[in-house]
Amino acid sequence: MAMLLLLAALFPVLLGCECGLDKPVDCSDLYKAGEKLSGIHAIYPAGDVPFWVYCHMISDGKDEDNGGWTVIQRRMDGSVNFYRPWKEYKRGFGNVEGEYWLGLENMYQLTRNRKYMLRVDLEDFEGRKGFALYSSFSVDCECVGYQLHVSGFKDGGAGDSLFVHNDMKFTTFDKDQDPWDKNCAKQYLGAFWYSACHYANPNGVYLWGEDDTHYAIGVVWYTWKNNHTVSMKSISMKIKRVS
Repeated sequence: MAMLLLLAALFPVLLGCECGLDKPVDCSDLYKAGEKLSGIHAIYPAGDVPFWVYCHMISDGKDEDNGGWTVIQRRMDGSVNFYRPWKEYKRGFGNVEGEYWLGLENMYQLTRNRKYMLRVDLEDFEGRKGFALYSSFSVDCECVGYQLHVSGFKDGGAGDSLFVHNDMKFTTFDKDQDPWDKNCAKQYLGAFWYSACHYANPNGVYLWGEDDTHYAIGVVWYTWKNNHTVSMKSISMKIKRVS
């Protein structure tokens, strides 16, 4: 990630002209400009500062899955440690080619003046897949704890595990903003918009399938399995601008 950001800083003119665009805000801009290959691209959610993301451009033929998705979170192999402090979750971390977190500030800059939908894709260790779609997704500024707003659920087999997280502030092990009397991030070894505490723990410990040794610390999406002890093989959260 550090190397990619350095390259972006060294070649801002080149990056800003990708696909003939003057500083694309997100992957939707790139898709509309004719970019149809999924991969790593530079976007400019906050103006002049570039940020590298993975753009999902492939369509499965459904209207809601036309290309132009900006991946904001992805787990796939446990190669990146997600048990990190507030400053890391604020600025973003990881490997854009694999597991990464876009950063709360970038999510805020993306969604502050534009409307986005959210899609969460899941796969278990048996190869079964499902998704959850939300017609509205936004993150407020740091001044109110990067509060989450998500609504308009449509089921793709995964169920709605974000309903208890709507309107929650973001919590890490060193910044407790959840309504529980303890720290949910410390208790469940992750970081998220916890309530008291979670139905979704996408930034939890990467475990191999079902493990009840330590309750609910894995990459959990409760409503798919109706079980807090089953950890996903992969999960990705991606957003797309609503026209």
